[in-house]
Amino acid sequence: MALLLGLGIGAESVWAADPVAIVDALKTNAGNPKGARASFAKGQCVRGNYTPSTDAASVTKSASFTKPGMVLARFSVGGGNPKVLDTNKAVLRGFSMKLGEGKNSTDILFENAPVHFAKSTDQMLGFLKARAPGPDGKPDADKVKAFSAENPETLNQAHFVASKPMPGSFAGVTYWGVHAFPATNSKGQKRFIKFKVVPVDGDVNLTEEEAKTKPEDFLFQDIKARLAAGGIKLQVLALLDQPGDPTMDVTVRWPDEDNRPAVALGTVTITALSENQPCDDSIFVPGNLAAGIGEPPDEIFAARKAAYPVSLARRKSE
Repeated sequence: MALLLGLGIGAESVWAADPVAIVDALKTNAGNPKGARASFAKGQCVRGNYTPSTDAASVTKSASFTKPGMVLARFSVGGGNPKVLDTNKAVLRGFSMKLGEGKNSTDILFENAPVHFAKSTDQMLGFLKARAPGPDGKPDADKVKAFSAENPETLNQAHFVASKPMPGSFAGVTYWGVHAFPATNSKGQKRFIKFKVVPVDGDVNLTEEEAKTKPEDFLFQDIKARLAAGGIKLQVLALLDQPGDPTMDVTVRWPDEDNRPAVALGTVTITALSENQPCDDSIFVPGNLAAGIGEPPDEIFAARKAAYPVSLARRKSE
């Protein structure tokens, strides 16, 4: 805690890393835009359907993944600024979806990085506090550097995003669920899985020169064009655990994660734009998981589950 105190982050803040404090910090860093999500504020609601694979039941008995169903989803750009430029490579791209309806529905949140930027709520709040804007509207570079030096794993996400090309389409991005979900299959067997979503038609990337020619909302224009041309297909995969995999720390990947066995659970086909109201009037609830998929055991998942309703209530009251 000494380092955080040295950064001007008081003990009362560090140990008050509750959902309200985290949402407040996210909003502060984004400039407190009214009526906006605390994170992934810029987005577009879409609709479609899900078709399961014949192998889905070998991983989970969840009706969300083993039965055909309707899909409500949202493509988004990371951060709490609803006016963030689509050409900002440093921010995440997001994909949230609700599969199925009623008791058979499941909400999963994805982003174009396989790790989160903090492994605990205290670390998450410290990360955000270190990057809080000063009187000039910019974070204190020395505070950021000091916090990063003490918490190097908080840079894993940024380093991953920086190592990849600029995404050229929401439909051409690989997304990860980040958390390790306990899954129970049709035979009652249990294991941890990680969700991954891959574009059926392959990744779409831009060079730096190509990115410079794009308008500030080119990702959202691209969605409309692709849907008008026939739709967007994304394959949902389950990465299978192995003994010793870290299931509590979302800042690190599973060993050799990109080369281990994965099971195709099914295909999401996005067929139409939706008014944003269905996505904005509620939230994709991290804890909404149909039987057969359990809640991840890590601290960040619990924090998300608690913080999302706080963010919803705050933007509805603004």
